[in-house]
Amino acid sequence: MLSFITWNVDPELFTLFGREIRWYGLFWVIGLIVAVYIVQRIFDREKLPEKWFDSLFIYMMLGIILGARLGHCLFYEPAYYLANPLEILKIWEGGLASHGGVAGIIIAVWLYSKNVTHKSMIWTFDRVIVPTGFTAAMIRLGNLMNHEIYGAPTSQPWGFRFIENIGAWKAGMAEPIFSAPSHPTQIYEALVYFLVFAVTMYLFWKTDAKKKQGLLIGIAMIMIFVSRFFIEYIKEVQVESEILMRENTGLILGQWLSIPFIIWGIWLVWNAFRKKNNDSDDPIVRQKKGVDSNFITK
Repeated sequence: MLSFITWNVDPELFTLFGREIRWYGLFWVIGLIVAVYIVQRIFDREKLPEKWFDSLFIYMMLGIILGARLGHCLFYEPAYYLANPLEILKIWEGGLASHGGVAGIIIAVWLYSKNVTHKSMIWTFDRVIVPTGFTAAMIRLGNLMNHEIYGAPTSQPWGFRFIENIGAWKAGMAEPIFSAPSHPTQIYEALVYFLVFAVTMYLFWKTDAKKKQGLLIGIAMIMIFVSRFFIEYIKEVQVESEILMRENTGLILGQWLSIPFIIWGIWLVWNAFRKKNNDSDDPIVRQKKGVDSNFITK
């Protein structure tokens, strides 16, 4: 019986003009393309202005990249990056935090809603969340290909042995050094994110869930961050400071950062069901229904 899986996949897909193209980058691009396509379909179906979609793409990209990078630098290694601020710019060397990415998206949606649509932030969230699970799953599969962000050792037969000295191995300086059989937490998270994607797609396209503002984003937040909270228990800590945090509090940073999002998700779902039809709270919908004739779309 197979007692573990030796994961010796090369992170490099191919070389183009002397530049290394990795599986991680390919999966990231696939996730982005699918997300853009789905959101565009949503905007087309609802006959929304084309410029709204174009602006959303720019806001979201900046929010995700800046938020994820700053989240890693300031949440996990603030002392190092504050002492070496130029290192923050080196995104290509790795170091992106999903919690920071979510925070960046929240800020981006706030600015987008304020400056472009003049609709509520929740209205925007209920639409951009639909493909988010797919994109997040692709990123985690990219982490799998990179032999990174895996879990603690396990005796389960699906444990993966990852290459620990990727840099030296890729440079031909050493033979691969494999980790102990470990939980492939990248796969665990990817499966959860694919489920989130399936649920949000079904709810948006096949039900009236989108009429209850906050329901879609609330369900997604609960599913994503409750699973993330528990998966963190079997993850290897990313920085040494988390070892001390776990000893002192029983939790690591990723778990503490998940709690506010879980609470927010629960509140969103509760608030969505509190009213019969939250669509009436949107000023543009109110205008179309003749409820608020004084509202002027900017």
